[in-house]
Amino acid sequence: MKKIKVLSFLLIITSLLVFTAACGDKKEENKGSEEKLSGEVISDGSSTVFPIMEAVSEEYALVQPDVQAPVGSSGTGGGFKKFVKGETDISNASREIKEEEATLAKEGGVEYLELELAYDGLTVAVSKENDWAKDITIDELKKLWIEDGTVKKWSDIRPEWPKEEVKFYSPGTDSGTYDYFNEIVLEDQQMNKKTTLSEDDNVLVSGVAGDKYSIGFFGYAYYAENKDKLTSLKINGVEPTNETIESGKYTPLSRPLFIYVNKASLKDKPQVRDYVKFTLENAGELAEEVGYVKLPDEKYTEQLELIK
Repeated sequence: MKKIKVLSFLLIITSLLVFTAACGDKKEENKGSEEKLSGEVISDGSSTVFPIMEAVSEEYALVQPDVQAPVGSSGTGGGFKKFVKGETDISNASREIKEEEATLAKEGGVEYLELELAYDGLTVAVSKENDWAKDITIDELKKLWIEDGTVKKWSDIRPEWPKEEVKFYSPGTDSGTYDYFNEIVLEDQQMNKKTTLSEDDNVLVSGVAGDKYSIGFFGYAYYAENKDKLTSLKINGVEPTNETIESGKYTPLSRPLFIYVNKASLKDKPQVRDYVKFTLENAGELAEEVGYVKLPDEKYTEQLELIK
């Protein structure tokens, strides 16, 4: 009987040790630097990238509570305006840096690394009350959204659709999502003057959800979070999903999301270097959690090598 009790006790102790080790391994995955760090990590930029970086900062605070890493969301263009002057360590972007922005960075002595975080599918959405529009082509989107001096009605696109005026919602002009849509869909022609613009994607979601005759576009994560209020339109017959975005089938509205990191901050601020390392180690999982699509694992590994 004593032998059985001893064996039972040893089994319990062994199980506890295994459990403790497993928990330790989990902490090891996301712990960042073992060194206790402090200071600030200053970032601003894309409202599309914001949900990923907000999640990163929340997780990072658990392992480095003395590092302050608030995330701004003034839009991709707004973020770059600060970044090229050296005012921020990181610029979150839903498009690549423009040539004129890169020139300003060079003139300001700002060298940077471009790092990809995840994939997004720019999503065109309508209200749940809209029971006629299920799919639309890029050419139809252009015809609908472009400014040509006329009042746009749904029936202008397809005669069987309602003869009702379309209400437009779009990210603001500082947004990389606005730039992307303007370049890819409108081919840099003027957007409809009656479009409601906002840098706050939640404002756009509310506007589209609340008007039967509305249409709007924003990052996939904002649609995924509000599927109960919105319907996404198929583009050229393809619905935005994790699979179609990752495969590139959801074209031409699939795109990568970025962070741009000031090289001087990486070199001189250990908290920035550690925060960026933590971001790349965890961006894939966190991107999926907030509704985007992670990159292949090897892409994160390659980029981790860059920051070393």
